[in-house]
Amino acid sequence: MTVGKLVPLALFIVIGLAYVEPSRLATLPPITLQQSLTAGLLLIFIYGGYEVVPVPAGESLDPRRDVPFAMVATIAVVMIVMTLTQIVAQGVLANVADHATPIADAAAAFLGATGALLIGIGSVISMTGNNAGQVLSGSRMLFALAEQGQLPSFLARVHSRYRTPANAIVFTSAVALTLALSGSFAQIALVSALARLLMYGGSAAATLRLRAPRFAGVVKPAGFTAPFGPVMPMVAIGVCIGLAAGATREQLLGGIAALAVGAVLYLTQRGARDCR
Repeated sequence: MTVGKLVPLALFIVIGLAYVEPSRLATLPPITLQQSLTAGLLLIFIYGGYEVVPVPAGESLDPRRDVPFAMVATIAVVMIVMTLTQIVAQGVLANVADHATPIADAAAAFLGATGALLIGIGSVISMTGNNAGQVLSGSRMLFALAEQGQLPSFLARVHSRYRTPANAIVFTSAVALTLALSGSFAQIALVSALARLLMYGGSAAATLRLRAPRFAGVVKPAGFTAPFGPVMPMVAIGVCIGLAAGATREQLLGGIAALAVGAVLYLTQRGARDCR
């Protein structure tokens, strides 16, 4: 799936660069602060995903060697591909903002209908791969929480033959299907970005908390220590809050509703554990 989605983009970039008009890259429409924040949320969705690389690390052969390389390579490849794709689309189309499907339209401009079809097929493969990856990583998160007694124990069931968290996979797939059928791609992408910001901000806050001397004997020594003391985590938290301000009221309410569902599951399991 990765090859299937990258080949059309590679052809789009390599061929399309010859048709780019540099003058179109220097002209941008007026952008408000709210539009900038909303765009930032979408960029979080586009560039996000590297954080799930360590999730299935326990199932890899050499996670200490492979996971750091995979995370850095993911960020680098996504940055290069997305930047060059943006340059081609904006440099080929006269007004890229007026196009609902800018990549396909740009491909059609210099490759004809075949180019648009190629991008369409690549998009389908890309979204299929994204869904498969989210089911892989999301189910492992639920499994880990259930295994630690923070979610209902049925989510911690491991399949007797395949040794995979079967119930967590089915549950994750059902939730993803419900969301996919109930809203537009842009709306779901923004809500996904909000969820990632919560995770990023929470991780930064945990970094500040776990650096306290009282945790010295509780947590293992860090494999990597961010420089400049508390500065980087605090900047990260500030960036997360600023980008979250780009969400609409409806999107924030949707995120709160999702958190409420998770809280109910957590409290239900905690109550059942206390009763025992």
